[in-house]
Amino acid sequence: MAQANPRIALVTGASSGIGKATAQALATTGYRVYGTSRRADGGTVNGITMLPCDVTDDASVSKLFEDVLAKAGRIDLLVNNAGFGVVGGAEESSVDQARAMFDVNIFGVMRMTNAVLPAMRRQKSGRIVNIGSLLGLIPAPYNAIYSASKHAVEGYTESLDHELRAFGIRATVVEPAYTNTAFEENKVKPDQALDIYDQIRAATEQFMHAAVRKGDAPEIVAQTVLEAAKAAKPKRRYPVTRWHGRHACCAVSFPKMPLTRA
Repeated sequence: MAQANPRIALVTGASSGIGKATAQALATTGYRVYGTSRRADGGTVNGITMLPCDVTDDASVSKLFEDVLAKAGRIDLLVNNAGFGVVGGAEESSVDQARAMFDVNIFGVMRMTNAVLPAMRRQKSGRIVNIGSLLGLIPAPYNAIYSASKHAVEGYTESLDHELRAFGIRATVVEPAYTNTAFEENKVKPDQALDIYDQIRAATEQFMHAAVRKGDAPEIVAQTVLEAAKAAKPKRRYPVTRWHGRHACCAVSFPKMPLTRA
């Protein structure tokens, strides 16, 4: 039976993977859910209304919130999930490529958060759950740009949470490890690849592909998002990994750079 006054949730990057699983889990537990993707058509399937939004575009973000508030009147939960990665040596990504990643992975989070806060302050309540990464807590080689963007999400969210508590709003980070989604397949290539990294880059990609295939189901991450969304006293961060009882860094290991001689 549908709730008379369901809580309203907004999930970015909800067309696949963690975002889709999260949107479905929220809908199943009684939320009225709006999901976003750049090519959404506004249709509703399985209780999830998909709306178009490009988190790198201020006008697109503003229109999204105007549309959701016009339809629902409030927003109780924002899940910032949209993001992408790149695998390669740190020097193989140009500043332009790094800027493009930060524009989605951290500035997109900031745009969405800035847009939702006025409504949440008026309500005197709200929850923001940012999808970080274990690599935002424990950096890994050949993921420097991605790790840097997720470290930024960590710092931003923790500071934000302290600022918002006085308004009845909380912010927290969910940190997936390897997750069995198409994220790894959709990663971009370094835009200034160097021959010296070809061997280790290929080995790292092979390693990560295997780890992702054996990784957590996106539904496991979605359940952690639900926990973070509903907790009366949310934790600063919620690591997601099947390696219970072991330090999270045990789940992250990468091939070593082969030694070369002059």
